[in-house]
Parts: sequence; structure tokens; C-alpha cells
Amino acid sequence: MIYECAPMEGVTGDLFRQAQRLHFAAADCYYTPFLSPTASRVLAARELREVEPSHNEGIRVVPQLMGHEPNDFIWMTQALRDLGYDEVNLNLGCPSGTVVTKKKGAGLLTERELLRRMLDGIFDLSPLPISIKTRLGMADAEEFPPILELYNDYPIKELIVHPRVQADQYKNHPNLDMFAYTLAHSRAPVCYNGDLFCASDVRAFSERFPSVERVMLGRGLAANPGLIEELKTGAKPTTERMRAFHDELFRRTSERIPDRRALLFRMKEAWRYFGCSFEGAEKPLKLIRRAQNLADYENAVTRLFADCPVRENAGFTG
Repeated sequence: MIYECAPMEGVTGDLFRQAQRLHFAAADCYYTPFLSPTASRVLAARELREVEPSHNEGIRVVPQLMGHEPNDFIWMTQALRDLGYDEVNLNLGCPSGTVVTKKKGAGLLTERELLRRMLDGIFDLSPLPISIKTRLGMADAEEFPPILELYNDYPIKELIVHPRVQADQYKNHPNLDMFAYTLAHSRAPVCYNGDLFCASDVRAFSERFPSVERVMLGRGLAANPGLIEELKTGAKPTTERMRAFHDELFRRTSERIPDRRALLFRMKEAWRYFGCSFEGAEKPLKLIRRAQNLADYENAVTRLFADCPVRENAGFTG
């Protein structure tokens, strides 16, 4: 099985990637939170941090791009090639309302002619192979068969399918029947993404779809950075290794973000997922959320690691 790390803005960026791969088995591939090609032909500071080669040493990283202008996409692809990247990913799955109204992400799925023009332009001119991450449509899964038919016209390196529609956001259950349809009809290799929150979820998925060789882990890996190692070796994450991962992530984040208020906000966002992997952690997690300074934060974190063991089936719980 190939394990890929999903792009989660503010959660699975370069700091997470390096902390995770240093303390646990690394993903086979990490996708960056989306980059936005624009006519200005300039990479934003946040984007530069994500793709700076020195920030991604020792791991394979695929930059994810989001937009609907082929020329802008090609410019950024050329810039990424020059930095040493060997693949880019087109985001056609982001369900954010702000993104959708700009005809980006999942918003392109109902703009069929615009989508075709985009795919024509990028597959004709891209200097790098292109993979696609997609949802099933905007409101109804029955929108997907013609979308998949369109995808089949292009040499997509990998089709990553999150089998929800945009209207679902992250609610309801992934539509596994439509994922099965994708497996039967896609010309591109297919990767599954969606609600694989712990090791037992991945194993159950593999039992239902034994032919699938690629899965993308998002919230499950953010909650349990040892998830891939557990799946590969059976070794469950220990409190000591989870603490070492946290301390690595905290150190790197504090070096990146000197403003203490912003640092606390970023670490609290990480704990939204990471905290799910600990038993009986409600009280220390509440203290972490309420911490207004680093001393309070560190005291709450110390209490959690001292009092709350790692759950047997560590992962995201919602």
C-alpha cells in the first residue's frame, strides 16, 4: 500500500511533515496545502516556505495548485520544476464556499466547459506530470460519471477521489458505491481519500477494496502521526514518541512564528486533531484551548502527557 499525506491548510504543512517523518514512518508522498497561481507570477511567502527544497529534505512532496487559468498554472509548474519537483497536483476538491464562488476547487466541477479548457491547456503545456484530487460534484453524486468521462480524456498520473460532493463539506459518509464506480471506469490509477481516521478504518477499507494500492490520509494522520507506521509494522504509537513529535513540532513552529499569540493559535489548531488520540484528555485539552500564554500551555500539555495514555485505536474522532 502507498500512503499519501493529504494537504490540510495550517495543519500538514512543511513543519508537520518534517516532525512526522523524523519521529514516525514517513508517508510515501506528501501534498502541500494548495498554492494559488496568479497573473502576478509571484510565489507568496507562505507558498515559498511550503516548496523550499530545504524544508522538504528526505521526503517526496507534490505541490498542489488551485485555479482555473491554464497559463498561470503552467507558469507555476515551470517554477516548481526549476526547484526540483517532478509532479504537480490540481485541486478540484476544495469545498470552501469562498473558493467555489471563484470557480476554483470543487467549483470547477459544474463549469464543464471551463474545466475542459483548463485541462486542455495544462495537459498540453505542463512540463511535469499532473495528478488530480477531486470530489464527485457539487450537489449530487450522479454528477460524477460525466466528470470521470472527461478526466479519461487526459493522461492523469493519479486520480485522488474524495467521494463526497461539495455540499457535504465534511459531513455525511463518503459514497463508496461511487468510488467503486470510479475504480471500474477510471483510466488513471486511483487513490482513495476520505474518513480513514485510524488503523482499523484503513484495514476495513482494504478488505472492501483489496485492489486499491493507494490511500490518502488527512485528519487521521494529523491526529495520529504514527498511523502509517502502525499500518506498516503493527507498532502502536507510545506516549513517549507522541511527546517527542509534539516537542519537535512546537520547536519548529516557535522558530517560524515568534509572535506568541500566533504560536498558541497554530498549536491549538494542531491539538484539534492530535488531542483525539489520547484517552480521557477532555480536561487538559480544555486547558490547552483556554491557554493565554506559553506557561499555561506548557503546563496543560505536560498534564495531558502525564495523565492521558494513547488510545488503543489512536486517530481522529471528530
